[in-house]
Amino acid sequence: MMTNLFDQFMSPTYLGMPLIVLALGLPWILWPSPSSRWLNNRLVTLQSWFLNRFTQQLLLPINTGGHKWALILTSLMTFLLSMNLLGLLPYTFTPTTQLSLNMGLAVPFWLATVIIGMRNQPTAALGHLLPEGTPTPLIPVLIVIETISLFIRPLALGVRLTANLTAGHLLIQLIATAAFTLMTSMTTVALLTTSILFLLTLLEIAVAMIQAYVFVLLLSL
Repeated sequence: MMTNLFDQFMSPTYLGMPLIVLALGLPWILWPSPSSRWLNNRLVTLQSWFLNRFTQQLLLPINTGGHKWALILTSLMTFLLSMNLLGLLPYTFTPTTQLSLNMGLAVPFWLATVIIGMRNQPTAALGHLLPEGTPTPLIPVLIVIETISLFIRPLALGVRLTANLTAGHLLIQLIATAAFTLMTSMTTVALLTTSILFLLTLLEIAVAMIQAYVFVLLLSL
């Protein structure tokens, strides 16, 4: 029995080996790989359609030069989506509830976009630090504010993903514990709580999908 609600976010170990390694590698095993045949099964066809539609939506606001990032961004979204959804299953661990993992994904991608922008288009990259038509007295202040917001962006990406998934898991555990406790004394209230738990689970499935998409979308922008 857990003594702390946050114990569910600790990386479990088995025989001295952290199971977060298994949780990170499992999503790549579960996705079926496309074959060279003319006709694939329904699962592979649905998977290919989903990845194509997502890539098209992701690359709409990006110019042609940024389309070379399609493979790595789509792979990142697939990876995050798989881990978020697998973490909702019983007796599983969600690696994306760890801020260290999310920051480890956000910082390198953010730094790569900043460095490539500075190398390829330094004038346009520096121009984002000062909006057009700014009054002269506000120029130093706005440059400092925009620079701080630029460096806070990876932290905001990691904290947003961590906070949303952590809050959802805590709500599910709290409501599930309340339903289990009330089952013997107040059956009607327990059934009502269980229905709320079912609706919350559907909401968390949507949140897991949306947060993976938002993480990759904000990185690409």
